[in-house]
Amino acid sequence: MRRLVPPLAAAAAAAGLGILAGAEYVSWRASYRALGDGAVQGGAEAVVVLGYRNRGRRANFVNRYRVRVGLRSLSPDTRESVLVLCGGSVGGDIPEAELMARYARESRGYAGSILLDTTSTTTQQNIEKAIPLIEDAGAIKIVSHSPHAAVGREYLRTLRPDLAARLTRGADYRFGEAPLLKVAAALIAGRYHARQRARKD
Repeated sequence: MRRLVPPLAAAAAAAGLGILAGAEYVSWRASYRALGDGAVQGGAEAVVVLGYRNRGRRANFVNRYRVRVGLRSLSPDTRESVLVLCGGSVGGDIPEAELMARYARESRGYAGSILLDTTSTTTQQNIEKAIPLIEDAGAIKIVSHSPHAAVGREYLRTLRPDLAARLTRGADYRFGEAPLLKVAAALIAGRYHARQRARKD
């Protein structure tokens, strides 16, 4: 005789699938939000990777993931590209940017240009400190988890709308990738937008 799934277990499974599907949709939508009108012809490409609090002396799981996103966001057809890694010593003694750079070089074999912001401690500061490093770029990509990257793009639009006009889409969204990180990113982004709405009211 076939065993029936208990109603509570079925409901929990359905709720879990709903949460994952919702986070997937939020990430997909966010990957298209706050983009610019287009790149400036002939300029270099800058891919800005936003850092995450990092304890210890090696890049943690989240920062390793973000570096991989940054690397795959580099356009192979671009004449010149630079990876801009952001993050100070928030969770440990070594700046997040330095840990991410070490991971990109030693573990991913990246031999291209890297610029570092080693002093910022928030997403807004990531963008503020990155601005002098990307001012000459013709195309700018800000990458992280998609909702977080969209927040970064919104900060750039507020601080430097002329640079925000050059924002193009990075490769931070892939269907089904890192589902639990997508749930966390969607929740954090939701709290950020709720605070933004509260300030406007």
